[in-house]
Amino acid sequence: MLGTIWVVGLGPGDERLLPPANFSLLQKIRPVFLRTARHPLVPWLEAQGIAFASFDVYYEEQPTFEAVYRAIVDTLLEEARCRGEVAYAVPGHPLVAEETVRLILERSRQGEVRVNLLPAMSCLDAVFAALEVDPAGGLAVLEAGRLEQADVRPELGLVVLQVYNRLVASQVKLALLPVYGDEWPVCLVRAAGVPKEEKVCSLLLHEIDRQPWLDHLTTLYVPPQHAAHGLGPPGSFSTLEAVMARLRGPEGCPWDRAQTHASLRRYLLEECYEVLEALDEQDPHRLREELGDLLLQIVFHARIAQEAGHFDLREVVAGLVEKLYRRHPHVFGKGRADTAEEVQENWQKIKEAEKGGRRRSLLDGVPLELPALARAQKIQERAAAVGFDWPEVSGVWAKVREEEQEVAAAVATGEKRQVEAELGDLLFAVVNLARFLGVDAESALRTSTARFARRFGYLEERCRQAGRKPEELSLDELDELWEEAKARGDKNFSRARPRQKENPRR
Repeated sequence: MLGTIWVVGLGPGDERLLPPANFSLLQKIRPVFLRTARHPLVPWLEAQGIAFASFDVYYEEQPTFEAVYRAIVDTLLEEARCRGEVAYAVPGHPLVAEETVRLILERSRQGEVRVNLLPAMSCLDAVFAALEVDPAGGLAVLEAGRLEQADVRPELGLVVLQVYNRLVASQVKLALLPVYGDEWPVCLVRAAGVPKEEKVCSLLLHEIDRQPWLDHLTTLYVPPQHAAHGLGPPGSFSTLEAVMARLRGPEGCPWDRAQTHASLRRYLLEECYEVLEALDEQDPHRLREELGDLLLQIVFHARIAQEAGHFDLREVVAGLVEKLYRRHPHVFGKGRADTAEEVQENWQKIKEAEKGGRRRSLLDGVPLELPALARAQKIQERAAAVGFDWPEVSGVWAKVREEEQEVAAAVATGEKRQVEAELGDLLFAVVNLARFLGVDAESALRTSTARFARRFGYLEERCRQAGRKPEELSLDELDELWEEAKARGDKNFSRARPRQKENPRR
């Protein structure tokens, strides 16, 4: 038999805020189940003669909250089938931070039970009243147990529910400190909407886990950040959009307003290479700066496209997210890929399906602007994906040696074009060897070139110390300094200064 669950909101805890219809149903329907008896309204319900059973014991028996919620829902569905109908009462509003109600509604949509909802005033309403906050100004509501730094939007006010002990408060604090800083003013609200128990405490963010009175009725409110320039907090993506809009606006920067997709092309390429330099140097501080500069170019191009009516930054992000969903069915769907190789193979198949067969060649779409080594390796990867590859590395080695001999033969002829062609073939074979060995050829050569430059810089410094120029030393003396440089190790060399950008504002 299909049963019915009456889901009843109890409000924040003051009996005057319990809707009459909810109270009347609790008097009429039997049995009555409470998710928890730890609610300020429960003593009053008992005084009114309402008998109930609570699920508090489940919190002690089950290993996780998820298991608790599933057990509660399973019990309610079984009771509803056996008895025809049951009442299930929850704190506040049934649809505000009530995971069990979400699960019940999901089972209802699957045809397992009928559900009737009786709403009540939520804890949020009581918190807004206690703090005199208007949520229409923009507000985010998150649960303490599920709070992640990535979910925080500092330009909005933030309400964090169920900060029920000092450990949870400490976890919330650690998630919020990188966004707001130690000294950001916040409010803790306990038992909002219960006149004799309500408490509002203003303090600094770093102090929230020092309060001994935190319990299951405690909520944290974090006011929004407003930058002095009026565009929003610096760490917000929407602020970055607003800054670019201001720079491109009528009262903005003449240089920024003059830029086009074509004029910015050189800067986009430059920033990509400077990110690579920061990665090669393993310098996290420079990497952060260079990634910001690269992001600026993306935002810049998106803004120009928006002004032309083509697309905006949000469409760029949305398209990327949708692509990541589609191309990771083993994560977001029912697909399977147990190795990185299987992931790459699936990615290529999905990508080809998305293109709808519009490409005439598998090699179409490899950018001509890529550095030569990177483009060679990309093309080789495309060919290898359809089986056009050496079965073993020994074949690649043999090809490298063959090309080396052909270079020597071309040099013997004295024909410059033939030498160039054979050298190209040798380089292509070496790139193929790098790919077969799992090495990125472009990165390998960049690293080797940087290592050579650092060692040569050491050689030059030693010459200066001796009051001589490198060209004044014999080859044996230069070799001796070179071996000294190698023996000292790269970690002992001072890094070369980053080259000055042509446009220092960027």
